[in-house]
Amino acid sequence: MARLAMALLLVALAVSGASAGSSEAETNANPIRKVVTLLQAMQKKVTEEGEREKELFDKFMCYCKGGQSDLGAAISAAESKVPAVGSDIETSEAQLVQTKEDLKQAQTDRAAAKESMAEAAALREKEAASFAAAKSELDTNIAAIKKAVTALEKGMSGGFLQTDAAQVLLKLVQGKQDMIDMDRQELVAFLSGSSGESAGYAPQGGEITGIVKEIGDTMQKSLDEATAAEGESVKSFEAMMVAKNKEVEALTGAIESKTKQIGELGVAIVQMKEDLSDTQAALMADKEFLQELDGSCGTKGKEWEERSKTRGEELVALADTIKVLNDDDALELFKKTLPGASSSFIQITSGADRNRARALDVLRAARHRAGKDSVLDLVMLALNGKKGSGQGKGTFDKVLQMIDQMIEVLKTEQLDDEHKKEYCNGQFDVADDKKKVIERRLSEEENALEEVTEAIATLTEDIKSLEKGINALDKSVVEATEQRKAENIEYKDLMASDSAAKDLLNFAKNRLNKFYNPKMHVAPPKQELSEEDRIAVNMGGTPPPTDAPGGIAGTGVAVLAQVSAHVAVARKEAPAPPPGTWAAYSTKSEESTGVIGMIDLLIKDLDKEMTEAKTDEKNSQADYEKTMVESSAKRAADAKLLAQKGSAKADAEAALEGHKEHKADAGKELMATEKYISSLHAECDWLIQYYDVRKEARAGEVDSLQKAKAILSGADYSLLQKSLRGGR
Repeated sequence: MARLAMALLLVALAVSGASAGSSEAETNANPIRKVVTLLQAMQKKVTEEGEREKELFDKFMCYCKGGQSDLGAAISAAESKVPAVGSDIETSEAQLVQTKEDLKQAQTDRAAAKESMAEAAALREKEAASFAAAKSELDTNIAAIKKAVTALEKGMSGGFLQTDAAQVLLKLVQGKQDMIDMDRQELVAFLSGSSGESAGYAPQGGEITGIVKEIGDTMQKSLDEATAAEGESVKSFEAMMVAKNKEVEALTGAIESKTKQIGELGVAIVQMKEDLSDTQAALMADKEFLQELDGSCGTKGKEWEERSKTRGEELVALADTIKVLNDDDALELFKKTLPGASSSFIQITSGADRNRARALDVLRAARHRAGKDSVLDLVMLALNGKKGSGQGKGTFDKVLQMIDQMIEVLKTEQLDDEHKKEYCNGQFDVADDKKKVIERRLSEEENALEEVTEAIATLTEDIKSLEKGINALDKSVVEATEQRKAENIEYKDLMASDSAAKDLLNFAKNRLNKFYNPKMHVAPPKQELSEEDRIAVNMGGTPPPTDAPGGIAGTGVAVLAQVSAHVAVARKEAPAPPPGTWAAYSTKSEESTGVIGMIDLLIKDLDKEMTEAKTDEKNSQADYEKTMVESSAKRAADAKLLAQKGSAKADAEAALEGHKEHKADAGKELMATEKYISSLHAECDWLIQYYDVRKEARAGEVDSLQKAKAILSGADYSLLQKSLRGGR
């Protein structure tokens, strides 16, 4: 803007000095054409700046529209999320309070159960001690009574009275309150040896023996009742302890579950609160940014309208000026008014002309060194304007004033370049440091992503392995169960068959004994008659017929297992000759003995086989139960580990998503930083690259301007001296 103002000033100077003198080299040139060309260049520059600013304004408004839409969606989502998260927090906190109350109640119940167990154990211990003491006392008294009865029945009362048992019995009788006084006195007198009857006591028939036996029976009954009561108390105590232990285990499990749930709820609540806080902060920031964006977009629109209006007015002013200067009538007027080649205002070898020429030479040399777009053009243009000379000291006042302004402009521009360079270097350092931090954070996120990905892969493999192991374990349990069922069925079939075979052999043996060894024969149990049949038989009737025995060959022995029937098929052949008849009959007592012995061996073999089968079945069942317990424990442990692995995988996947988001954010931030660095390069590289050149060129321009000023100032002074000398 300073250069534009200076250019307009020079244009005004050039136009105002159109009637002044010009150098001989520029006598035939048209100065109006130069002015019009300069105005047209200004018009083009203003138009191009308007187009560039229009493009920037369109981009800014597009950003406003897109940013407002995105911010509106984010604000809407956050406003919906905040109450939902708040509701979840309230629900979780209420659940946490309830869970803590449940935990406290479970701990109280478990403590009460343990306390009741301890009290029951202490009471049981006291009851056991009391029973032991009572039993010991009763056992001692009963033993003493037995000794007394034995001695009395054998007529050895005198010797018995000298034993410790007699003293024990005496103390017992003296302390027994539920005896008849007469019996107590008689028995005390006997045991004290003060009764004369003791010498003539008749064994096995005396009253003393009866009293003592009665006391013994009473004590034995008391002991039996106390023992039975103690047994019932022990059973009740054990049942109560089993129930309480189960209750304590259940409460312990509930406490562990509630404790874990409290921890999980606490973590979830903290996370939800952090999420709520972040969402609220983001919502507030988005609203503030949206408000600022609305204001900025509105302000920018007003600014654009104002700039467009000002630029339009500037273009109109330039167009009007160009139109005026290019008008045919104006050109004719300028031809008449502007001096030509024979103008009387041209001063030949004038001192002012020489100084102007010297100043122009200095400025042209500096202009040649500076290159294009030098401010020296403006001063040269002013010096080339036609100005009358010899009009006194103020001939170059305006040019000198303009030179001073140019020097100040150049100094200001140099100061601006220094500030800009300092700003650029500082921003480059800050941006590079920020870029390094972001790159390091991006590298850390990438490493974390690799670690979490590897952890997820490892957990996935572990989960697959655990699931495969659990499935294999379940399959093996099913197979073991099926095998155990088959073995049990086989065992039951074997036991049923062996039992039936044994019963059948016993039946055969008994049948042989009935004939060969009648003494060893066991008769079948008599038929039990019903009440009606007994009445009928007692009235002289006949008993009801006995049902024919079923089973194998009418023995009553049946086999539960299915046995395939063997059917003999008659052969259609010629009949054989009749067999021979028997000889004289004789019993086979000796042979029957061998047969019965063989039957006994078979029964013994069956017993052995059944015993072995029972043992094998018991061992197989025990092994199966042990396997089931171990399998159940292993499956529970694997299921727990699987749940832990699943939870760890879920946490790792959540962490993976978080790292992905952080990496994406870091990537976006890095991209924005690199874009900012690129914009800095676009803004600052040219300045930094050509800073020294521009500084040197600007210093040269200042030096040339100062020299030109000195020359022009000297010209005025010389003219003054010359006029003074001419006056003399």
